[in-house]
Amino acid sequence: MKILLLGRNGQLGWELQRALSPLGELIALGSSASDPESGLCGDLADADGLRRTLQQLRPQIIVNAAAYTAVDKAESDAAHAHAVNALGPAVLAQEASRLGAWLVHYSSDYVFDGSGTRPWVEDDTPAPLGVYGASKRDGDLAVAQHPLHLILRTSWVFGARGGNFARTMLRLAKANDSLRVIADQFGAPTSAELLADVSAHALRRALLQPALAGLYHCAAGGETSWHGYATYVLERAHALGWELKARAAQVQAIGTQDYPTPARRPLNSRLDGTRLQQRFDLRLPPWQQGVARMLEEITPPR
Repeated sequence: MKILLLGRNGQLGWELQRALSPLGELIALGSSASDPESGLCGDLADADGLRRTLQQLRPQIIVNAAAYTAVDKAESDAAHAHAVNALGPAVLAQEASRLGAWLVHYSSDYVFDGSGTRPWVEDDTPAPLGVYGASKRDGDLAVAQHPLHLILRTSWVFGARGGNFARTMLRLAKANDSLRVIADQFGAPTSAELLADVSAHALRRALLQPALAGLYHCAAGGETSWHGYATYVLERAHALGWELKARAAQVQAIGTQDYPTPARRPLNSRLDGTRLQQRFDLRLPPWQQGVARMLEEITPPR
């Protein structure tokens, strides 16, 4: 079985290379234009290059971990965000239909407006607040046109490789005596490692049971705010021996209005993973578990 992975260099793509390898022959592409030797293209904004690549490789499984994720920049770069997050996935869905291939795609909590406090379920109507969320919604709709699809909608992704919120907090805590972090946005930090493992598990089941195709929410268990996330990171880092100027007690809680950004953020990014857990017979562990593991991986030796 031939598997094509797009977005290999991102946090999720890196973990997917590990998780998908046992399932078949894995071809992993970065988000770049066509390679001059092979002609293979992983750039979602290059529709013609994507089509050529898929027609040349003819994979049985396509896993799209590539995306435009610069939320604030998207407000002034709407055409590019839409090309990568919506038009590119539409091409993947069209070609997957021609090939009879499975298509795995990743969505975002940003498709919702963040109202209320109830965790969002898959059947809730998207109402994005900005360009990024709208582009992800449109990509979801395009991928869903292909019957053999798995869309995993997630939130607050992090990994041991690459930049993320936890690393930013550690860097700031090393240089500053106190931090100010938003306390009125809620979600669940979700590790790329967990997403990759769930993807491989779900894909194996879906290959045997095509009726499992569909959209699922995949986020770690529990919930926290960015402020709660930051304090947990600093508490764990201190226990692991990190030398920090700012400790958890020095993290000041602020409101979204105190930290204005070009793009509006949803206040409620809680995602209900019940459907995923029940249909695929798995458990989404608490978010603290993944964060603690990541911190242990990046902690420098004493």
